[in-house]
Amino acid sequence: MFKTGPRNLITDVSGLRVGNSEDPRLKSGVTVVVCDEPAVAGVQVLGGAPGTRETDLLEPHNLVERINAIVLSGGSAFGLDAASGAQATLRDTGQGFEVAGHRVPIVPAAILFDLANGGDKDWGRYPPYRELGYEACRAASADFSLGSHGAGTGALTAGLKGGLGSASTVLSNGVTVGALAAVNAAGSVTLAETAHFWAAPFEIEAEFGGLGLPSPIPPDARRVASKAIGGVSGNTTIAVIATNARLDKAGARRLAIAAHDGFARAIWPSHTPMDGDLVFAVSTEEYSGALDLAAAKELHAAAAATMARAIARGVHAASAAKGDLLPTWRERRAGHPEY
Repeated sequence: MFKTGPRNLITDVSGLRVGNSEDPRLKSGVTVVVCDEPAVAGVQVLGGAPGTRETDLLEPHNLVERINAIVLSGGSAFGLDAASGAQATLRDTGQGFEVAGHRVPIVPAAILFDLANGGDKDWGRYPPYRELGYEACRAASADFSLGSHGAGTGALTAGLKGGLGSASTVLSNGVTVGALAAVNAAGSVTLAETAHFWAAPFEIEAEFGGLGLPSPIPPDARRVASKAIGGVSGNTTIAVIATNARLDKAGARRLAIAAHDGFARAIWPSHTPMDGDLVFAVSTEEYSGALDLAAAKELHAAAAATMARAIARGVHAASAAKGDLLPTWRERRAGHPEY
């Protein structure tokens, strides 16, 4: 039986902190995962429209083994500037890969499209994401807000506001798995127009409403939902899966692949040509035990389940704001007393 960590956040994986910054007028923001010590990392991209920085560096055959932080940002390609802001914070504290007497903070990043969400994007000559990245990195702590915060501030899904979600799982052997997701999917996280989450089979202690799955399943649940806002390519769920288990770069990539199964469990449809679906994986190596094949299987199953829960929690926690184009999950549930 899986159980959550004490916070039910990715920061239950020791050695990680998360910071958010956002601009309500912009309806956009940035989330930064900071590693207290350089951490092994990998990545897997399965969406057809990604926007990334430093993902080639994470290939198992490439030189740099460890990273200092990961940035998830709104703003489409403009949001890649957020990684420069996070780098500035880390450089202030002397963190980074040492080369030729210089410290270069290693900060992979991914973005989601939230330009057409009702926010004011008339920011002038330069977009604000570098400063938002700097602020988010400085704000990093063990506790952080979910829902309409950070990279989830202006996120949208098919029919509902998206958001920033997180969850954790502690396995019987002491290994901890944590997930963080900024949910801006082309597809739906609920079955048709109900308030029931696709991720319901993996829910722990009513963490996203406790509704379970509807019975009977709505006949239109298999309908391929898609949001009209933002055009066909205005989507993406970007995420981080983390563990204290000891992994190398190839193992981290394998964990990221497993975590993508959580997308498929929580979003219908996922990994479309119009999404930039991506998972970064991080190993803090705090757990000293070796993983046999049975333990590795449990770890990868937990990665998928924890990611599915994080996605549902992000949408569940979204809050209403002036100028919203879509309702929140709570507003949908309030409109259906049968739930």
